[in-house]
Amino acid sequence: MMSWMMILGLAVIVLMNRYLFLDRHFYFKLPTFIENMLKYAAPSLMISMSIPIIFYQQQDFRGVVDNLYVYAAIVTVLLVLYTRKMLLSILGSLIFFYSIIYFMT
Repeated sequence: MMSWMMILGLAVIVLMNRYLFLDRHFYFKLPTFIENMLKYAAPSLMISMSIPIIFYQQQDFRGVVDNLYVYAAIVTVLLVLYTRKMLLSILGSLIFFYSIIYFMT
């Protein structure tokens, strides 16, 4: 019973925090310094999630020369820098990744 009360209490706290920022009647302005820092939150999160996938498999280092994930990551970064369109970059990188897997293995 105590664990259910803890889960429900934490859910209420989290949902109330989210509701306050989405409510139209509640005005809250972050300082510009924090807003500028938050612009880098999503890319930082994506990098921290993708680096272990690219360089490790079952806690073993994959290497760089024969690692297809590294080549796909390089192509993805180049596509993002060239096109500046997220959906097109994702589609192009997926096509490249699966084509090198198909032709190289």
